[in-house]
Amino acid sequence: MPPDQTAPKPLSTDISDRLAARIADGDLMAGDRLPSEAELAAQFDCSRATVREALKRLAAKNLIRTARGHSGGAFVNNLTYAAAVEAHVATSTLLLSMNAVDFQTAVEARFALERACAHLAVTHHEASDLRAMKTAINRLASKCNDEQFCAADVSFHRALVDAAHNPILSYQLAGAVEAMQPLMNMITYPERDREVIIRLYRRIAGAVMARDAAEVRHIMDELEAVILDLFQRRQSRRGPVKPG
Repeated sequence: MPPDQTAPKPLSTDISDRLAARIADGDLMAGDRLPSEAELAAQFDCSRATVREALKRLAAKNLIRTARGHSGGAFVNNLTYAAAVEAHVATSTLLLSMNAVDFQTAVEARFALERACAHLAVTHHEASDLRAMKTAINRLASKCNDEQFCAADVSFHRALVDAAHNPILSYQLAGAVEAMQPLMNMITYPERDREVIIRLYRRIAGAVMARDAAEVRHIMDELEAVILDLFQRRQSRRGPVKPG
């Protein structure tokens, strides 16, 4: 059951959100030291324990780091794109593992975003992107075990997404690809035909290389249908996945 959206946020969450907003607005810059726990407690009229909980939330999001000692305290991180993607993937993985999002909804969202990337990849791809897709397909076609197949599967989709050369879309899709593809493989594995997947990926790469946007979209539609069909077959044999 989704959380009650009308319930008031814990004070520690409110404080962390307000400090995060100051970081996002540039009021607090990378390297800046946050006020001390005592100062923040006075500022927000709360206990130091509540402040510590708020700071833990910020640290979990990679927004701050803490240091001990006389010159220690909480400092704003110089957040990198890679760190942001890592945190996004971790959050997406957690949501999926907790069954907070059902499989079909996640598939729908993932393919909607990936179609947008594939469309841009037709226009913006470079030779290195095509090589990355080809490398992933070759790994998929090799005599690899299931874990290696899953890793190569993720690599193909990441290469397709990155071929759009749009960092915002790449970030948004990181959670769907890095977190969801292994889950998709695990759920559909008993029914999956590797050759069907590989043929579809080869066609996608070929259509991107040919700069045929309509064909790319058509094949992506086919791929989504295949994944959902595998899921339905798995469900009919084993029954629905129950929330944990």
